[in-house]
Amino acid sequence: MNVSQDLSILHLILNASAVVQAVMLLLAGVSFMSWYYIFRKWFTVKAARQQTEQFERDFWSGGDLNSLYQSAINDRHSTGNMERIFEAGFREFTKLRSQKNLDPKDVIDGSRRAMRATYQREMDSIDSHLAFLASVGSVSPYVGLFGTVWGIMHSFRGLSNVGQATLAAVAPGIAEALVATAIGLFAAIPAVVAYNRFAHEIDRLSSRFESFMEEFSNILQRQMR
Repeated sequence: MNVSQDLSILHLILNASAVVQAVMLLLAGVSFMSWYYIFRKWFTVKAARQQTEQFERDFWSGGDLNSLYQSAINDRHSTGNMERIFEAGFREFTKLRSQKNLDPKDVIDGSRRAMRATYQREMDSIDSHLAFLASVGSVSPYVGLFGTVWGIMHSFRGLSNVGQATLAAVAPGIAEALVATAIGLFAAIPAVVAYNRFAHEIDRLSSRFESFMEEFSNILQRQMR
């Protein structure tokens, strides 16, 4: 068998030691899962951004708040994150406002607490699986490096049974070990890039939600006068 055949990627993987193969299999599975979450998170963040922009246009167009609230509760399956925050705040505002002898400040504070609680739930939903991408990006290179170190150790142990150490004897073992590092980097790089991108987008959405809660609280406060 010639050297090019011996150093083909498939041949190296199939002939690697059991520990290195286990590392490669683990990294391949992690890479597959990270790509699944990358595409899933991409659609989630994109939908959240589009729904937020649509609701902001509807809210600031000067429409009636009661109409917006009825639209939100009648079409729950397509409501966005900001719309659910609005719904929680306006529902609490309406309930507290109907109570007698309740201080206006308590009404506004109650609405803010309701919006804040919904805001936390929405952010938890948007942030889901983001920590997994961060873990893949930070840990995968070290897992691949472990496979490489183990493979090189295994290769050098095999040289003890060889009378003369030649490049042909050493190269396959070192090459199969380096494949583990390559797979680790293949898993880590997309995860890091995706994590940084999604974290930036989610921070922007979080700022928009918080700004909306403050502005909406001011509108409700004016209605109490």
